[in-house]
Amino acid sequence: MLERNIGVALWNQIEQVLTEEIEAGLLRAGERLATEPQLAERFGVNRHTVRRAVAQLAERGLVKVEQGRGSFVAEHVLDYLIGRHTRFTDLVNRQNRNPGGGFLFAAQVEAEGTVAEALKVAPGTALHHLETLGALDDRPISVGTHFFPAQRFPDLVEIYQREGSITRTLTHFGCGDYERRITRVTARIPDASDAELLRQARNRPVLVTESVNVDAAEVPVEYGIARFAADRFQIVFET
Repeated sequence: MLERNIGVALWNQIEQVLTEEIEAGLLRAGERLATEPQLAERFGVNRHTVRRAVAQLAERGLVKVEQGRGSFVAEHVLDYLIGRHTRFTDLVNRQNRNPGGGFLFAAQVEAEGTVAEALKVAPGTALHHLETLGALDDRPISVGTHFFPAQRFPDLVEIYQREGSITRTLTHFGCGDYERRITRVTARIPDASDAELLRQARNRPVLVTESVNVDAAEVPVEYGIARFAADRFQIVFET
């Protein structure tokens, strides 16, 4: 596959071959590259030559090298705009990406602590607890925990399962013009369940957004906590 004595370094030829495979989709975003010994055997070169080719791919932003884990095709990062009208599906569509995901499970719970305070309801108030998965180009990107006042939104779970969208569900109840009032952002290591849902290693962090959405009268309609795969998106704050 490689040509010697043509004035083009072997590592440069390997870089070009891997670049073409990435651009053709043969190596997909997030996919792990073959190991150095495997690539050295494939191309008939030593590991130093392979290492230089991969380093150049990393410098160009085509791959990410993770210590102890290997090299991975770089993700196509989503710009996640935090503003008054944050809508996941709209953000994804505007960047010519494909949104996906959906329902995980639901339960009815009683409001307490932080949730009750965020929704401005008394402790013990009945709430819908909804868990969702957000996907980008068929890859999971976020796990969401959502709370809604049950009295105001009867049958919310059934409506969501039919509509497949928080925005369309709130629109059904006349709250489609809801706005983001508060967003807090932190980072942490995911628990086992989130790591499995996001298809990522436990030692890779997630970014966590805690948010409150309100209706036109400034009454809270949703309190949410979303965990995002940190290397698949970046938060952009609208000012």
